[in-house]
Amino acid sequence: MDEIMKSLILGIIQGFTEFLPISSTGHLVLGRKYLGLTEAGLFLDTMLHFGTLIAVLAVFWDDVIALIKRPFSRLGLLIIVGTIPTAIIGLAFEDFFEEISKTGSTIGVEFLVTGIILWYADLWKRKGNKGIEQITFKDALFIGTLQGAAILPAISRSGLTIAGSLFRGIDKQVAARFSFLLSLPAILGACALQGRKVMSVQAELVGLPALLIGTFAAAICGYIAVKWMLKILNKGSLKIFAVYVFILGGIVLGLQMFGLW
Repeated sequence: MDEIMKSLILGIIQGFTEFLPISSTGHLVLGRKYLGLTEAGLFLDTMLHFGTLIAVLAVFWDDVIALIKRPFSRLGLLIIVGTIPTAIIGLAFEDFFEEISKTGSTIGVEFLVTGIILWYADLWKRKGNKGIEQITFKDALFIGTLQGAAILPAISRSGLTIAGSLFRGIDKQVAARFSFLLSLPAILGACALQGRKVMSVQAELVGLPALLIGTFAAAICGYIAVKWMLKILNKGSLKIFAVYVFILGGIVLGLQMFGLW
């Protein structure tokens, strides 16, 4: 399989799985493993994350402009507070999380944990009614801490932040909006950390056409995924995603058990 096709596949995976609650990092670990990518895959990860950043900016452009104009508005402060525990966890355990991601030894269990959280979050979906003005800083800290825990490769960031919001009684549409806006500094941080790693190990760079195609695919698929999740939280069920990661986690554990990992 040539470089462009590999980049396209990884871009599609990253775009959809970053915002659907099924873990983008866990899927990229699987993708890199079976596509035979190592350092080049890490470099692609950086740009693919940038593609999903573009997707969030496109969907929530009005919110982003408002935050730039009024960074210390209530929503801006909630995002800052929610980002603090994520940053602390990410920086404190960066090497540990990187090692786990390289081996992928725990992703089967992590997919199952994501499924359990999604299953229970779905039960809370219609119970919340908090709007942005009712979200407390304690709520933001709780959600940001869950986002930090999602640095584990197969724990879904969007799944945990949306679930955390629902558990705290936040309206489902507001939960989605807050989750996706909270992803902006998280994705920027991930790009910075990955970019630093790429430069330090002098990873082999991917060709420009492949890089552009992968980034474009991540942006387009990410845009579709965000729009889809907004609709699902309004009328659909999270349990379909829970079932998916239950199955995927079981397959990974089976491969590991029989020495096929």
